[in-house]
Amino acid sequence: MKRILLIATGGTIASRYTKNGLSPQLSGEELLSFVPEAKEFCRTEVVSPFSLDSTNVRYTHWLELEKVIEENYDRFDGFVICHGTDTMAYTASALSYLVQNSRKPVVLTGAQRPIDLPVTDARTNLLDSLRFASHEEAHDVSIVFDGQVIAGTRAKKERTQSYNAFSSINYPPVAVIQEKRIVFYIDDAESVKGGPEFFHNLNPRVFLYKLIPGSEGKILKLLLPDYDALIIESFGVGGIPDYEEGSIGEALREWQEAGKTIVMATQVTHEGSDMSVYQVGQVIKDAFDLPESYDMTLESTVTKVMWIMAGMRDPAEFKRLFYKTINHDILFNKV
Repeated sequence: MKRILLIATGGTIASRYTKNGLSPQLSGEELLSFVPEAKEFCRTEVVSPFSLDSTNVRYTHWLELEKVIEENYDRFDGFVICHGTDTMAYTASALSYLVQNSRKPVVLTGAQRPIDLPVTDARTNLLDSLRFASHEEAHDVSIVFDGQVIAGTRAKKERTQSYNAFSSINYPPVAVIQEKRIVFYIDDAESVKGGPEFFHNLNPRVFLYKLIPGSEGKILKLLLPDYDALIIESFGVGGIPDYEEGSIGEALREWQEAGKTIVMATQVTHEGSDMSVYQVGQVIKDAFDLPESYDMTLESTVTKVMWIMAGMRDPAEFKRLFYKTINHDILFNKV
């Protein structure tokens, strides 16, 4: 019987109603009490490094979760993290870079409604996650939600209230869970060779800047002293507007001359970026030799830049690591 470590971190799944709205109240042991069927296929222990609404989760908590997994890695066959849905995709992406090449599964799950309500998705999601974490072929970081298993770098929350809150972006789901059956669409467990690789640092000095019509470069100049990397969430397949005043290109030149990193992404969820398509993109790409996110999610783009920037600043090495496929995060690039 598999040994699973349940890591309780709060979120809606563990919440109760208070006079100020939902707030995490339930312990990991209380969560387990709602899924007694799990005893049929796994033995579970519980830790709770923190209990937060996921709105309050940030990079320090991702590092804390990595530490818990690393310290307990040899004692357990899999890990299930109960987490709030609002920033779950960021946490799953971050852990994909902090815990690489793991033959043991690291599963994140949560719910749209608290587990102690009569009608809720929480009990199904938690039971599915424990079942998936106990499967011989499960590995690496993933999100299990509403019967889908999504690679940790490919998930995005697209619905605020419906049970099918998460979608797998630009990549098929790893598997589906139907009752007690797990059907794999991506069966690549044999590709994980050797032991896991753990990383202990992230650089939080990364800014995600969303363009709107009329955006001016002076905003980017104000950000320059406080950040080491800039990710520009551009329009469509990617491009920079060239207005007569407030040149964004001029601001990007200052960032580059200061030795800072600039990455181009798109604010369009599906199909990714390709700056070579239009002149407004190709001119900027040629002038600044910018890496771009292509088919990566924004969540994986942000956390991957944090991971890379924690260890190096060399532009060539940055680009090599940025375009290296980790946990299915990028398939298409023209490098």
